[in-house]
Amino acid sequence: MPLSRRGLIGLSAISLLAACSGAEAFAPLKGGPITPREVTRARVVAAINGIRMAHGKPPLRYCPELETAARTQATLMATKDQLSHDLGETLRQRVSKAGYEGAVGENVAGGQQTLEQAIDGWMHSRGHRETLLSTKFVEFGLAVSVVPKTKRSRYGVYWAFIAGGPTSAWMT
Repeated sequence: MPLSRRGLIGLSAISLLAACSGAEAFAPLKGGPITPREVTRARVVAAINGIRMAHGKPPLRYCPELETAARTQATLMATKDQLSHDLGETLRQRVSKAGYEGAVGENVAGGQQTLEQAIDGWMHSRGHRETLLSTKFVEFGLAVSVVPKTKRSRYGVYWAFIAGGPTSAWMT
């Protein structure tokens, strides 16, 4: 179910208050935490932009090409049961194959049962936090892949977030 304008404004206000209090986490979106089965574009955009707004950063647009590259990575990690940025294809190769040619940065996570947990983990890692909050990026894609319960898995759930933007932003 898409988040209403009123709901997004409420989430933004809660996120801003959390930022002012020094809290790193943000309030779950309406409907509770976002599990892999409950991931929708609207909920992902609201969650990512909620944490960015809580830290005074502009929102990112959602990019289907970056989602495709993120889905490739999340699926590869789940298939190989490995948490890694490079599982036979580099980030640049994946995004180019998906039709994206701008500058990119990637966050991956494994084992988190909700999107909020994945974001919280990224926010507590300097490099991942910088990718998530960079103002040089203007768009993103995100995907999650779950290993079937019938297979043994180290993490079970794999998340991939790819942010993108113009290469010119990195030239200065």
